[in-house]
Amino acid sequence: MSRMHRDIEELRAGTQSPRPETPEPDSRQGRRNAPEAGVQLLDDDGAISEQLEACLQHIFAKYCTPRPNPVQANGGLLEPPEGAYLSEEGLDAWARDTNGAPFDEDTKEELLEFMDVTDDGGLTFKGFMQVYQLQTENDEEETWRDLSMHGFDRTLRLVATRREDSDTDPRLTGANSS
Repeated sequence: MSRMHRDIEELRAGTQSPRPETPEPDSRQGRRNAPEAGVQLLDDDGAISEQLEACLQHIFAKYCTPRPNPVQANGGLLEPPEGAYLSEEGLDAWARDTNGAPFDEDTKEELLEFMDVTDDGGLTFKGFMQVYQLQTENDEEETWRDLSMHGFDRTLRLVATRREDSDTDPRLTGANSS
């Protein structure tokens, strides 16, 4: 997400970075994963792939309001409830867990100005997808790093969970079970 500020500036100017046109689909931004992995971040039309969307739903759901019902988890992945959004606190927590620090005020303002938000200024899942569409088109490796920070591997499988996501397990929290 470190390029977010510059990417939003390009969006504001009405232009996006040109994507290199090559005959090898695996060499274009969003489609550089090894073919044997069987997954790409962007589909053949340049849109977010279904696999990436499922990962983004899980990440968004960890920070959204209202909170998802974990019982409804799809194959271990969370799904945001209808009408969910990221409040300022949720946005800060997501940025901190992804990048190590919350966004600065200018970046937040630009996100809320150019991405899909609620009437009260909460970033919607559609806006969250817009952020990742823009980022993946411009810096696919940054998206892979973000996914890795949230426990996803190069096959877009959730392979590791953060400790705070699993704090109900007494072995992880240090609580004694009797």
